[in-house]
Formats: sequence, C-alpha cells, structure tokens
Amino acid sequence: MSLPNQDIEALIFDMDGVLVDSNPMHRRAWEVFNLRYGLETTPAMHERMYGKRNDEIVRDFFGDSLSPEEIVARGREKEILYRELAARELEEMLVPGIRDFLQRYYYLPTAIATNAEPENVNFLLDGASLRRYFRVVVDGHQVNRPKPFPDIYLRAADLLAVKPENCLVFEDSYSGVQAALAAGMRVIGITTTHVNLPGTCITVDNFLSRTIASWLNAQVRQQ
Repeated sequence: MSLPNQDIEALIFDMDGVLVDSNPMHRRAWEVFNLRYGLETTPAMHERMYGKRNDEIVRDFFGDSLSPEEIVARGREKEILYRELAARELEEMLVPGIRDFLQRYYYLPTAIATNAEPENVNFLLDGASLRRYFRVVVDGHQVNRPKPFPDIYLRAADLLAVKPENCLVFEDSYSGVQAALAAGMRVIGITTTHVNLPGTCITVDNFLSRTIASWLNAQVRQQ
C-alpha cells in the first residue's frame, strides 16, 4: 500500500522487535513463567505470541477457564519476570542504530504504538533513556482493539495531529503490519522477528541500513 504522492510527516514505532530486540528475552521469560504452572512452552506457542497483547497470550496459553482477574495477574507476573531478566542487558538489546536514527529524525513528530504493557514501555523508555525522542506513547491498553486492528495507529496519528496517510510505521510482526496498513499508513519492516513482511515498502535488518535512510529521505518533506 504505497502512497508516493504523500509526504511523510511523522514516524510511528512499534516497540518490541523495533526499538528493542526483546523477543529472545520474552521467549525466555515465557518459558520460565509457564513452568511455574507446569506448562511446557513449544516453538508454536512462541510464534503465536508475536505482536499480541498479554491478555490474548495468556488466554492462548492457559485456555478460557481463567477469570479476567487471573488473566491480568498472570500477565503482570510474567512481565515482572521479563523486566528482571532484561534489566542488565537492556542497552545491548536495543536494535542496532536506533538511537542515532531517532536523533537524526528528531525534527519529525514521533510516536510509539505498541501492544506491550505500560510498565514495559516505561521500563524501556526510562531504562534506555529514549523517552525524550517520543512526543506520543500509546500502549495496547489505551484502545479497545489491539493489533491487528488499526485502532492503536489511528490513535497515535490523532495525538500527533498528522493524517494517517502521512505517517510511516516501523513494524516487525505480521499483526503489526496488518494494523498499520489497515490504518492507511506506509510500513517499513524490521526483520528481527520475520524475514518476510508482506505489504511493507521495504524491509531492513536494523536502523544501520543505508537503504532505510535513502528511502526515507526521498519521502520526507525536508525541513
């Protein structure tokens, strides 16, 4: 879904897999957490969790018999474990080049739009000193429908006061790309999670790529 006649006026970033390559740590945390309840975590379970909100993951892993309160509690318990595991490795977990990239395009309105838990968003932004780069932060609990629905990206665009067609999204998951496209936005794929991301304008390994800079510079209205 390419809109070449529309200038890019804002950048919107997913968090896990885009700002921070956290998927390996999340997989490790789910494995340890699930064992507390006697559940072995399979590769298929790992694949299903990408891009989803915690309540969806907990229901998927443990079934529909849990009460809403139990679902919230288990999700919170798992994320506490994740943050404990990641605390000493946070800087090394950042996707290569992201800090310099954010600094280079600091003049553009920038947002985070993520299905992640608010505590994890704060953990990253404060722990890695990235908060100053983002004017808007939208997490999965600020909208009724998480990705793959477009709500979270439309909310971010609205808060940035930028039309959706003038927003560029950075995503690593199928559900995230689907959400951004449904919002009418262009998408650059970051291949930390999936190598093939249909619907993206380009895909790159990380923010050190020369391709991403040359493509973006051709689309951005220069200041």
